[in-house]
Amino acid sequence: MKPAVEICTARRGRVPHVRQAAGVRRRIVGLIAVVALSGGVVGCSARSSTHATIDVDAAVALADQPVHVRVSGLRPRQRVVVAAQASDAQGKGWRGEATFVADHDGAVDLDRSSPTTGTYSGTDGMGVFWSMRPATGDPDTAWFSPGYPASRGAFEVRLTVAADGREIGARTVTRQWTAAGVTHRTLTPDVDGMAGELFSPPAGAVRRPGVLLLGGSEGGVGRRYDAALLASHGYPSLALGYFGVPGLPAALRDVPLEYFVTAAELLRAQPGADPGRVVVNGYSRGAEAALLLAGKYPGLVRGTVLYAPNDTVVPGFPEGGNAWTIGGEPVPRTAIAVDRVSGPVLAVAGGEDRVWRSAAQAQRIMQRLDDAKVTAPHQVLVYPDAGHGVGSFPYLPAGVAQSHPGSDFARSLGGTRAADAAARSDGWPKVLAFLAAA
Repeated sequence: MKPAVEICTARRGRVPHVRQAAGVRRRIVGLIAVVALSGGVVGCSARSSTHATIDVDAAVALADQPVHVRVSGLRPRQRVVVAAQASDAQGKGWRGEATFVADHDGAVDLDRSSPTTGTYSGTDGMGVFWSMRPATGDPDTAWFSPGYPASRGAFEVRLTVAADGREIGARTVTRQWTAAGVTHRTLTPDVDGMAGELFSPPAGAVRRPGVLLLGGSEGGVGRRYDAALLASHGYPSLALGYFGVPGLPAALRDVPLEYFVTAAELLRAQPGADPGRVVVNGYSRGAEAALLLAGKYPGLVRGTVLYAPNDTVVPGFPEGGNAWTIGGEPVPRTAIAVDRVSGPVLAVAGGEDRVWRSAAQAQRIMQRLDDAKVTAPHQVLVYPDAGHGVGSFPYLPAGVAQSHPGSDFARSLGGTRAADAAARSDGWPKVLAFLAAA
């Protein structure tokens, strides 16, 4: 099978009453009429709306769902600033904004209108959301964290409209991490033999593949937001930590692949999981582990999602040595074998990735699957302008440089905030479709 590559309501101001002699009053009225016909304003705000209405199609929605925003009640051609504001888990304020010119009906539809200036450019209905910036600091090195889903299941975004420096409309939308009925359990090495956050769909939901989520070289338990959202879409999901957690290796070194197998077995035993299907979703070094699992345990892994993948086993991080073991022996530092992969594979990569050449590596993975005559569907999505932050769910502000724990140096991930946001907006629905078909 050939690898599929996708390059991927106003109130008018009143004219002030003027007490003058009749002749003077007639001249003033005539002047006002001329100004009104020409569209001008003399010493008053007759041409500016004092109130605007913000309509949204979903005041409460999952954080990965778009909100369609429309502002009405403006004067035709009125210039306004539409903004989104939120606070992160530390209480720091973030804000995205864009200046628009209202249409002839006195409205601004963010899905159809391009701003003249703002924190983003081009037509993008969710631009004011993902382009929010912190009040201080470099947005390229800042990552919006509204609080982990287990402790804060939703966060609020306040939408405002301002004209001439004055707020004329506002409303708040709620962005949820978990849908009603989703449950959560924290896993610890002492009790469960692993570290992670397990999110389960509502009781009685249709059985679907469990999704095992693996982060990268940042360590700890990552991918919590992904797990909460995927459970809200009906997939039992486990965000697994495999190093950098008390009770686990301190660094990415000598991590046994059997540890992931144990996690996958636990996941497929969950009440809402299809016991015959587990999908492993790995990011960066986690994608390396995911592809190894797919190749070595084809009876267990029935689908693989690879974000910013590597096609070769590389040394541990940050101190080198062997990253992975199997049966107590190091996994050789060679190209990852894919000839035994039995489920579909989806790789997502950015063409401007500065961590490693994930786009080329993803395409090599597809070619190897072809060469091995793997019949399961396999596809790569390449977003030419995106970087290592090409995934996963959309609409949350994210930087393009990141520091590892214990380091003050922010390494460039490549791409731009806008390119990464566009990739996530396009790619996330395709990942959901992949899971539905897995």
